[in-house]
Amino acid sequence: MLLVVGQIGKPHGIRGEVLVTVRTDDPEARFAAGSAFTTEVPRDRRVSTGPAAAAVVGIPYQVPAKLVLEAIRWHQGKGIAQFEGVIDRNTAEALRGVLLQVDSSEIAEPDDPDEFNDHQLAGLSVESVDGTVLGTVDRIDHAPSSDLIVLKKAAGGTALIPFVSQMVPTVDLAGGRILVDLPEGLLDL
Repeated sequence: MLLVVGQIGKPHGIRGEVLVTVRTDDPEARFAAGSAFTTEVPRDRRVSTGPAAAAVVGIPYQVPAKLVLEAIRWHQGKGIAQFEGVIDRNTAEALRGVLLQVDSSEIAEPDDPDEFNDHQLAGLSVESVDGTVLGTVDRIDHAPSSDLIVLKKAAGGTALIPFVSQMVPTVDLAGGRILVDLPEGLLDL
C-alpha cells in the first residue's frame, strides 16, 4: 500500500528546487538525502497537466515514476527540495502538485502500544461495546483538535468519530476491530 508523505508545490528559484508540503509525522526520516519516492500526478491538480517546456528542444518532460531526493533544507515548516534530474525552473514547474509516496512496508511500527499508523486502521471493523457492528474504518482524518475515524457505516453513508480514548477505548489490530463507546446520536449527524 502506498502512503502519501508529501506533495510538491511551487518552484523555488531557477535551479530546479521545489517547495514540499510534508504529510508525515517524521519528516527528517522520510526526507533524508537519497530517499526515493513513488510519484502520482493527481487528476485535479490546479496547473496545466501538459508537459513542461522542454529542457532539450523537442523533448517534452514527463513526470518520472520515481523521484530521488538529492538534498532538502527546511524553511517555515516546508521543505525546499532538490530532486535528481530536476535542473531548472521549467522542469520543477512540471512537478507542481505531484504526490510523493512510500510503501507502507518501509514504515516502522510505532513503539507505543497506543499509537497507530493510519494504514493499520483502514479496513478494520468498528463495533460498539455491546457488540453491534457499525461499519468499517474508511480512513483517518487529522483535524486540529483530534484525529477522526471516518466510518463507512454498515447501513450506508459515512460518519466521523473522534479518535479519543473516551470514545475509542479499544483498538484490537490482531482481532481486526475497533471498539467504540459513542454518545447517543453521534452517528446520526
